[in-house]
Amino acid sequence: MSTNDIIAAIATPPGRGGIGVVRISGKNLQSVALKILGCVPEPRRATLSKFRDENGLPIDQGIALYFPSPHSYTGEDVLELQGHGGPVVTNLSLSCCLSAGARLAQPGEFTLRAFLNNKLDLAQAESVAEIIDASTAEAARCAMRSLQGEFSVAINSVVQALTDLRMLVEATLDFPEEDTDFLQHGDVYAKLEAIQAQLEHVLESARQGSLLREGVHVVLVGQPNVGKSSLMNQLAGEEAAIVTEIPGTTRDAIRQTIEIEGVPLYLVDTAGLRETEDAIEKIGIARTRSVIENADLALLLIDSRSGVTPADRAILDSLPVKLPVIHVHNKIDLLNGFPQIKDGKGKPEIHLSAKTGAGIVLLRRKLLDMVGWRPHSTGEGIFMARQRHLLALTQTREHLKNAADLIERPAQPDLLAEELRLAQQTLSSITGEFSADDLLGEIFSRFCIGK
Repeated sequence: MSTNDIIAAIATPPGRGGIGVVRISGKNLQSVALKILGCVPEPRRATLSKFRDENGLPIDQGIALYFPSPHSYTGEDVLELQGHGGPVVTNLSLSCCLSAGARLAQPGEFTLRAFLNNKLDLAQAESVAEIIDASTAEAARCAMRSLQGEFSVAINSVVQALTDLRMLVEATLDFPEEDTDFLQHGDVYAKLEAIQAQLEHVLESARQGSLLREGVHVVLVGQPNVGKSSLMNQLAGEEAAIVTEIPGTTRDAIRQTIEIEGVPLYLVDTAGLRETEDAIEKIGIARTRSVIENADLALLLIDSRSGVTPADRAILDSLPVKLPVIHVHNKIDLLNGFPQIKDGKGKPEIHLSAKTGAGIVLLRRKLLDMVGWRPHSTGEGIFMARQRHLLALTQTREHLKNAADLIERPAQPDLLAEELRLAQQTLSSITGEFSADDLLGEIFSRFCIGK
C-alpha cells in the first residue's frame, strides 16, 4: 500500500443524512483544491464553497476545511468537503476527488498514515476503532483515554524502566574484567521486582478494559419451564422472550444485550435441555449445545421447589469443564423464600424470583464478580485493551519471570540480558515501536473506510 499518493473516501456512514463528508489526504493538495473548489481555502477556517466536477460544473455546495501538513489528523495535507448528506451527491463529490488525482482509500488508511507520520502510536490508533465500536458509554470513555495516550504512557513507563535495567546488566557484558558484584551494587533484583509490580498493575487495568471491549457471553441453561425466559426478561428489563407454562416454548436461542456498570453482557436464553421427540425442539437443543461451547459464563436455573434433581446434575455434567457456572435457584416466591447468595467451594448459588425481581441485584453483582470485573467509580486507569495487548503483556511477564530466575545464577548475565531484551521488545510492540508489516495490515484492515 503506497503512502506517497493522495487518498479520498466518504467519512460518513452510508445512507441519507444531514451532512455527507468526503475526506482527502496527501502531499500538496493545493492542486486538488483548485480543481474542486476553484481556490485553496484558508487553513483551519470553514469556507463556504461550491464543489465542482471535472468540467467545472457545480454538483453541491457546502463547507470546505483545509488542514496543511503537519497540523492535521494524518500529518499530511487534509481537505474535508462537508456537503449535503444524500448518497448520490456525496458519491459525486467523491468522484470529483478521484478525477482530480486521488485514489479511493483502503479501510483504516487515514489512521495508518497518522501512525506512520508519528501523529499516533499504534495503541492510540487502535483506540480510534474502539471509540467507533464502543457498545457502552463506559467503553467509549475508556477508549478515549487510550486515544489521549494514557495506555501508551503506562507502557512507555515500563519500557523506560526496562531500558535502564538493561543498561545496567549489559554493562557487565561490555566490561567483564570489572570484578564487581553488579547484582548487589546495582540493586538489580529490587529494580526488577519494581518493574514486575508495575507491569502487573498495567495488566490488570488492561484486563478490565478488555471486558469493556469484548463484553461477556452469558448462557442461560436448565430444564424446560424453570424460568429461563422470565430471568432473561428481568435482566433485560423488557419482554425479550415468550413466557408460558408450556415446557419447550423456547425452541431457539434468544439473544439480548444488557449493560451492568458499563460492561456489556450478551445474554442467550436457550431451549430447555431434555430428551424430546419433537423434531423442532431437537434442533433448538442442538443449537443450545453449540452456544454453550462459546459462552464465558453459564447460569444453571433450578426450580427451588424441587431442588437439584438428577436431570439438573446431568445438565451440569454436560457443560464444558472450564465453564464457570452460577446455580440460580428460581421461584422462591412460591416458597415464601427470601433472596440470598451462597458461595460454597467456588460454586456460587443465588436464590431469587425471576417473576418478582427479588434477588436480581445479587445476581447482577455476582455476574460481574465471576468475570473478574472490579468496581470503578469513574473507570479511571482502565485501558481499552485488545487480545494482542493482553498477549504481549502476558509474554512480557513471562520474560521478566525468567529474568528473575536467572538473577539467582549470576554466572549467566548474557541470558539475563537476553530475557530483558525480549521483554522490552514484546512490550514495545503494543505501541508499535516493533511491529511487523503484516500486523499493521491486519489491524488497519478492520477499520472503517474513511477512517
